[in-house]
Amino acid sequence: MIVYHGSTTVVKSPDVRHSFRPLDFGKGFYVTTNMEQAKNWARRKADLNENDKAYVNVYDMREKYGDLNVKTFPPDLLEWIDFVCHCRDGGDEYQVYDVIRGMVANDKVFRVVDLYHSGVWDKERALIEIKAYPEYDQIAFITQRAIDALLTFKTVEEV
Repeated sequence: MIVYHGSTTVVKSPDVRHSFRPLDFGKGFYVTTNMEQAKNWARRKADLNENDKAYVNVYDMREKYGDLNVKTFPPDLLEWIDFVCHCRDGGDEYQVYDVIRGMVANDKVFRVVDLYHSGVWDKERALIEIKAYPEYDQIAFITQRAIDALLTFKTVEEV
């Protein structure tokens, strides 16, 4: 399977050491199966860092996980929304996994997650709202062992 990582640098040898803050699934190296999503991430990161270079790094990802501990969230998002809130609060529950797969809490979705997390909306209302947005996926590599076992750099595209 081909996956993409948006960045301001070429990342031929991805690692988990450069993850500075917990995101939806904690600290890790994130990829997506959606090229447009990766382009948007790369451009956004370039804008935030006032960098004129944005790249989409392309990898081949093996789909046989062997003995890696992989978490894949089901499409109902019931467990996903609480997991994302926990990770964004700095929780470390994610560290029991090597790879985590699921939906992205992009800006629009994160606003809904934030309303749920702050208690303004209940889970049922939040999940109804989230399902109105296009679904983008993300795969978080939490351990270096998972990166080394599953990812092979293919090419890079400047965007």
